[in-house]
Amino acid sequence: MKPYKIIISGGGTGGHIYPAISIANECKRRWADCEILFVGAKDRMEMEKVPAAGYEIKGLWISGFQRSLSLRNLAFPFKVIKSLYDARKIIEKFQPDIAIGTGGFASGPLLFMAHKMRVPTLIQEQNSYPGITNKLLSKRVHKICVASKGLERFFPKEKLVLTGNPVRQDLLDSSHLREEAIAHFQLDAHKKTLLVLGGSLGARRINQLIESQLGVWKEEVQIIWQCGKFYYEEYKTKNQESVQVHAFLNRMDLAYAAADFIISRAGAGSISELCIVGKPVIFIPSPHVAEDHQTKNAQAITDKEAALMIKEEDLNQNFTTLWKGLYADLELQKKLSENIKKQALPDATKSIVNELEQLLK
Repeated sequence: MKPYKIIISGGGTGGHIYPAISIANECKRRWADCEILFVGAKDRMEMEKVPAAGYEIKGLWISGFQRSLSLRNLAFPFKVIKSLYDARKIIEKFQPDIAIGTGGFASGPLLFMAHKMRVPTLIQEQNSYPGITNKLLSKRVHKICVASKGLERFFPKEKLVLTGNPVRQDLLDSSHLREEAIAHFQLDAHKKTLLVLGGSLGARRINQLIESQLGVWKEEVQIIWQCGKFYYEEYKTKNQESVQVHAFLNRMDLAYAAADFIISRAGAGSISELCIVGKPVIFIPSPHVAEDHQTKNAQAITDKEAALMIKEEDLNQNFTTLWKGLYADLELQKKLSENIKKQALPDATKSIVNELEQLLK
């Protein structure tokens, strides 16, 4: 049998890229001789991250439609036409057996053309509120892998498969890494640790919050603070005995293992990881994302009493009360940890590739 040819598109943010790479890795594990080609948007982070993971990628001239009045929207129709033409050329040359989309600008043109050219298609939706690209594609693709229940509101019910979101394999069993994590970050084993995650680029409002709390927290917790590469120069001066400021955390497995509490954005990928890790979490959703999907992601978890959430607009007035309530209440910490673990779907990547394998057959 000739090797499978698999084309994958997903990008714009880590939340679309890393699931795509995880799916590619599982395909390689299952079919070592398969050929994999990625398609992304030119000048977006996938053009750097995918080759770093060992895969070839082609770029399309495509970007999102600006919701506000913008001169950049004038080029949008031309970008769509050009990217559809280029996607067709890529598919004709590569001759894939299947096309997979994980969201982002480039997956629209690629999956649209793949369907038109009668290539089996599958999309993976990370969020509890889907993005516009996957909503548009849902009527055409063969199968839709989702991470949340209730998405039949947006997608054809007969195409839905609940698989969960792919997560990094090193997180699937990080519970035994506590001692290594304490040593790696040079922490006090007798003091509680707070892990702060604002995403790889960083979150200004979360960083401002943490800075304002440092004096209060000095006796309570030691802090691993991932401030993001955009803000590292501004906040690196806050490094002190009980505070570690990082632009990026290369050993997330150890960061999670060290943590007793976590403050985090509510991207779909982060939530999937936090469900597996099973620590008490306070979500601070980004208000600057499409359809406010981070708030909806976090709400889906807090509705199950599995985490706490506070909106940016409420931080000044309510954060201190929320934090003190969590820090002092051991029963609440235990309940949140147990309930968030119940939401975990640790075999998501394998489940997605199982669906892919059915389509290939």
